[in-house]
Amino acid sequence: MIALVTGGGGFLGQAIVRCLLQRGIETRSFSRTGHAALKEMGVEECLGDIADSKAVGLAVRGCDLIFHAAAKPGLWGRYEDYHRTNVVGTKNLIDACLQLGVPRLIYTSSPSVVFGGKDMEGVDESVPYPSHYEAHYPRTKALAEQLVLSSNGDRFATTSLRPHLIWGPGDNHLLPRLVSRARSGQLRRIGSRPNLIDAVYVDNAAEAHMNAADRLEPGSPPAGKAYFISQGEPVPMWEMVNRLLEAADAPLVRKSVPTWLAMAFAVCFETAHRLTQNPAEPRLTRFVVREMSTAHWFNLDAARRDLGYNPKISIAEGLARLRAATKLESINRAAHES
Repeated sequence: MIALVTGGGGFLGQAIVRCLLQRGIETRSFSRTGHAALKEMGVEECLGDIADSKAVGLAVRGCDLIFHAAAKPGLWGRYEDYHRTNVVGTKNLIDACLQLGVPRLIYTSSPSVVFGGKDMEGVDESVPYPSHYEAHYPRTKALAEQLVLSSNGDRFATTSLRPHLIWGPGDNHLLPRLVSRARSGQLRRIGSRPNLIDAVYVDNAAEAHMNAADRLEPGSPPAGKAYFISQGEPVPMWEMVNRLLEAADAPLVRKSVPTWLAMAFAVCFETAHRLTQNPAEPRLTRFVVREMSTAHWFNLDAARRDLGYNPKISIAEGLARLRAATKLESINRAAHES
């Protein structure tokens, strides 16, 4: 068997690659640039733009299983750029699978595809896509997810996993942003509600992808369906943020701002960036305000039933691993500087 991981050099992508290699599965990665970590693991790297159908076809050729984790993340930028990577890229991958006879595709989605700006408390996969999105990322991820699920058929089985707020050692997106803002004194608690969230440790998210691979085939329960993936341990938003910051040896969040005021700042920041055509992400956006002031936790019954998903690493154990990795990184940095 040969498995392809798009975005194999990313945070989740590398975790999926490690799982595949542990199983003795020949693994290939497709991304824009090469990654030293993948080379050290002996992974075959195919380089190219996922919006280039020819490059995608070359990467897919000869593969038996696809994990599609590549995406354009972030909450600011041109819609065309998000659509090109997240939607066109996904269509290219589906087309290549159909043309080359690849039987299985597992798509990495996000719960944000069904986030309409209000609390999501214990919701299951029956919750519909919203009619409006406040960011291009969830909008284009939703379009891509619908392409993936609608392509499921008698000879091509697809499923979509929605891991929520992936964290752990090696995180190059969520945690660095939190740490940077905490150390600069720019991080504030938004609102005073004890809104619950349920994130997921990176190795649990990767294991969910393995669970899906084990059970996905044409006509199987996961075929053509989407699944929420999380720890199954909802905790208050800002408690979780502070536990992550503590594990990363960063200052805790102690100050707060009312939700209405944070939203006003977000509107001002977004307006200023549009007027000045500033390509950088604003310090605060409306999407972030709504996400950080609402509840996000999910019913995992479907993932447990159809995928056999059961998060093996608890929040406490994950934080211990993150703390150890942070300490080791600090030691290595100090040794390098000396």
